[in-house]
Amino acid sequence: MNQNGVVFLVLAFLTATTVSLPSSPDRFLKSALTSLRSPDVPQEYQELTLPSPSDHLTPSCSHLLLRHSFANTINKPPYTAPYTPPPSDCTSPPWSHVNLDLRAASSGDQYDRISGLWLGGVELLRTSTAEPSPTGIFWKVRKDVTRYSSLFTRSDLNVTMMLENIVNDVYTGIYHINVTLNFYEFNTIDISRRESPADLIIPVSNDGGGNRGFWFMIENSEESYSNKIQLPLNTRKIVLELYVSSHGNDEFWYSNPPDSYIVTNKLATGRGNGAYREVVVKIDGRNVGSEVAFPVIFTGGINPLFWEPVVGIGAFNLPTYDMDLTPFLGMVLDGKEHEFALSVNNGISYWLVDANLHVWVDHEAVSVEAGSGSYDSPKRHVVRKEVLEEQLDGSFKVEAEVRSEFDGWVKSSEGNLTTVVKSVFKVGSLVKFEENGAYKRVEQRVETKRVVEVTNELGKQVNRVVHERSYPRTVITSTLRGLSNDKDMYVLVTNVSQALNERYLVGEALTEVYNRQDSDGWMQVEDHNVLAGEARTRQSLSYIDEFGCYSRTVVAANGEIDQDSSSDTCPSSSSS
Repeated sequence: MNQNGVVFLVLAFLTATTVSLPSSPDRFLKSALTSLRSPDVPQEYQELTLPSPSDHLTPSCSHLLLRHSFANTINKPPYTAPYTPPPSDCTSPPWSHVNLDLRAASSGDQYDRISGLWLGGVELLRTSTAEPSPTGIFWKVRKDVTRYSSLFTRSDLNVTMMLENIVNDVYTGIYHINVTLNFYEFNTIDISRRESPADLIIPVSNDGGGNRGFWFMIENSEESYSNKIQLPLNTRKIVLELYVSSHGNDEFWYSNPPDSYIVTNKLATGRGNGAYREVVVKIDGRNVGSEVAFPVIFTGGINPLFWEPVVGIGAFNLPTYDMDLTPFLGMVLDGKEHEFALSVNNGISYWLVDANLHVWVDHEAVSVEAGSGSYDSPKRHVVRKEVLEEQLDGSFKVEAEVRSEFDGWVKSSEGNLTTVVKSVFKVGSLVKFEENGAYKRVEQRVETKRVVEVTNELGKQVNRVVHERSYPRTVITSTLRGLSNDKDMYVLVTNVSQALNERYLVGEALTEVYNRQDSDGWMQVEDHNVLAGEARTRQSLSYIDEFGCYSRTVVAANGEIDQDSSSDTCPSSSSS
């Protein structure tokens, strides 16, 4: 921090008194006076990502998917247009790689906004916007969408994008969006280890997507939304891909205290129900999978000065979650419709959830045989410990563990194959208030592991995939009275540490990704407007597999990149 910032903080601490409400993560808006970067030129924002195999290749063709400006779109239908497949002079499928390229720009004052992009009701991208500045910002999102290849040849689909925005005398930022699909020729990229894309993708989404987007809006734990789906009789494998994001009173669900704390202290906030959430998938009322989603911090979250110009992990490309549901084909391959449902355990308003069902069929047969084996219904163990102390202080812990195991067989032209899916996730959470609620410490750790094993009729292993994720997080906020007597003005001192680490094992091939951010800073706030502040974020991203390594470290301070270094040299060992 510079000298003026240090003096400001010292004065703030010396004059600090506890505010009337406990310190809590929230959403804020940067004003024109707050932006920490140089104000004379537009600035590029970025989310650190791994290099793509296509980064240094020229696509065989580029196909414009969407171009639109989202102004005052609140409570209006999403942008929708007919989709046209790539022109005939473009390389024909199968493509080795298809890349989605989103370019965005905005200027003015505006909150961050959530957005979804669908093709025929199938979600291709869940993203959010950066908060702009008066002189403008821009950014790009690149995503591998090869797995959706079966959609790109169709001419009977609509492309839809939902981005609800408010434009008036106060919020002036309009978001200008271009989306392009880049297609790469066969064999220009090594795909020998990659499974071929599904033959069919069926959305599990809101049929009325033309009005409010294709995602389901889930506002409490009692709500469940579903689609009835009839699968082809020759289906040999199905994988459900889950899209999820939390908003409103549950945007910072990992920091929510239990309702007992809110009631005891007579607080007006709706952010309660404790700090545990679980997205659940059911078929015909039977639990077939669940996930504790990585809580993405959007660019207006906690301290928006942290996220210029490097945004939070997943903010531009939210992670998705795959569930292999092949063991349940014995339940659904009967020529009838079956209900695929989504819900959020313990959720409050609101969650945006939908899913894509990827379907592989047997091209050598009109039907296959399938049967379900053992069904070890998810064993859920959740322990909560609540300690209410004097005034607004208290400590609240949650420990949860969920285990499940399913198996089933499919007899197709590939043989009689049995698929066993084992999953476990563990969650530990602490929400602690001190100093009459002005100091809040949030700790969360989530560890997930999903194992898919395929064996033939002789019991020989055909394939084994292990996917592990861990996301530890610590958020510390101290709320102090500002330098004036304005009851709506205060100083917020914040530290955030978060990571999203993954290990992916296919057979003997191991891939490891470590992605960590550490941020600290302060801001002076009036209502939800940031008036002044300083911030620093350090991010380290590394990747290692059997072919090589990559690492990158970026340090951003007060809106500028102070350090940016990368390497493709493998270290002697990797650690999280």
